[in-house]
Amino acid sequence: MRSRIIMSMLTGGILTMSLLLGAGPASATTSSARSASHAPSPATVAPPDEFGTDWHDPVTAAPPVARPNSRSCEVTLAETQFRDFTPYRGTYTPPRGCGDHWSKVVLRVEGKVKGRQFDRLGYLHVGGVEILRTSTPEPSPDGIEWSVEKDVTRYSETFRQSRDVEMLIGNVVDDTYTGVIDVKATLTFYAGRPAHTPDRVLTLQNGTLTTPRNSERIVAEVYATGSGGGCEEFWYLTVPDTAPYSCKAAGGPYREVQITVDGRLAGIAAPFPTVWTGGWSNPFLWYVIPGPRAFDVQPITYDLTPFAGLLDDGRPHRVEVSVVGVPAGQTGWSTPVNVLVWQDAKSRHVTGGLTVHQVGDPVGSPVYTPGQENRLDTQGGHRFTVAGYVDTSHGRVTTTVSRTLANTSVHRWTEGEDQDGLDATWTDDETVTVHGLGPVRAAHTRRTYTMDGSTTIGTDGRLRTVLTLADRAAVVETHGGRRAAWSLLDDTYTGDAAYTTTVPRDQRHAVGTTSERYRLYGSQGCYDRRLTTVQGALTENRDGC
Repeated sequence: MRSRIIMSMLTGGILTMSLLLGAGPASATTSSARSASHAPSPATVAPPDEFGTDWHDPVTAAPPVARPNSRSCEVTLAETQFRDFTPYRGTYTPPRGCGDHWSKVVLRVEGKVKGRQFDRLGYLHVGGVEILRTSTPEPSPDGIEWSVEKDVTRYSETFRQSRDVEMLIGNVVDDTYTGVIDVKATLTFYAGRPAHTPDRVLTLQNGTLTTPRNSERIVAEVYATGSGGGCEEFWYLTVPDTAPYSCKAAGGPYREVQITVDGRLAGIAAPFPTVWTGGWSNPFLWYVIPGPRAFDVQPITYDLTPFAGLLDDGRPHRVEVSVVGVPAGQTGWSTPVNVLVWQDAKSRHVTGGLTVHQVGDPVGSPVYTPGQENRLDTQGGHRFTVAGYVDTSHGRVTTTVSRTLANTSVHRWTEGEDQDGLDATWTDDETVTVHGLGPVRAAHTRRTYTMDGSTTIGTDGRLRTVLTLADRAAVVETHGGRRAAWSLLDDTYTGDAAYTTTVPRDQRHAVGTTSERYRLYGSQGCYDRRLTTVQGALTENRDGC
């Protein structure tokens, strides 16, 4: 590739773990696309020979949010257009007629855009709490519509009183980039037996956190995204300064998202290698089926309960998020933080302490081998264990969190980057164990992310990208040593698309086949769905369960 910067011009898991343990990733059953019907059926139109001026509206194979069969109330959060980088600001008012404790709360964002436009990154805040981080599809000249749904029940405490609303999808509209983004965001509240949700949802104030003094469980979630149009948008392809490549980082491509409390490491995590809809130099890969998580960015979760005894002193504590591997002084990562807190209703002050804090050094060892085909081999990883206790009204509870990260990748490219490929795997292995309140409970989550792709540019200017991107997770919960719940997630995207570069849009003769299969099996059932597109036409929409 002549300049990896052109890969994208972005400007801007599975079954939920039990609320008591909270060790798993955010639920993967949180998003769906408007055009993806709940009753899959094959497309009825034959695909064209190449991409034209219109294509199928964006769809994902992810399951729709399950909705209760109960009385509901809808509130509009925002209805606006984005033409620049001016945020929408409004006021949220709680719904009437559905009470103030709900069985479920569902966010739905509907968008439409037409003309020419890049992919854009956006967020939605209610009372300062980030309830959605998203990106947009790139439009057809004739226009597209899409939607994102998300289960936001865990933020119920935020929704119980009037709050400020802020939403932004940073955009540029001029004579060339004509796409104005129309958006409507709503919350639907369902009456019924209230869900067991956090008592408080907090945000950082000037980088500090002050928790209620009777907090007995604390979980931080970080919507970490590498973005902004620079090299951190595709951090997994960066190379050491000594290697001849367009994107450099002294330590190579190893990245790790860390959270600290008063300067002490409190959690580690592997970031998901999100690919936005202009990524890998080839928007034809993503016009209809986006990559996993692109429309609904999942937060990284950190169980900070071992630190509850320290945080419950009524004083502000500094909480900071950083990304290992980012070159000094370089921006490119956004890391907003929400903190979910469960309180001991029968105690005014929960005391406790930190008992174990074992931290190794993060390891990233890129090895560059020059040649006609340059090669960078990277191995990285980190281990972390922390334990702490809280003395509650129902006895002492000890929480232990252990997390192990690993990354291996092989990056190959030729001079001028006309051939450029990556084969990479990231694992994030986490176990949360709780002693107290009855039998020992444990939740083990193993997250695995893989990327295998290549981009080539021929002497005729024909660019071809072949890519497979997978988001996988396995979760096992045990009570007293016996398995209580389990789930397996495999969300795999594959694509193969080509077009002619350096010619007007109508002369690109673009073709492409893409597919996504989303499989979720476990103790709570089965979901299996497959989508396939050819030249932007949806040719397969099949349910496998």
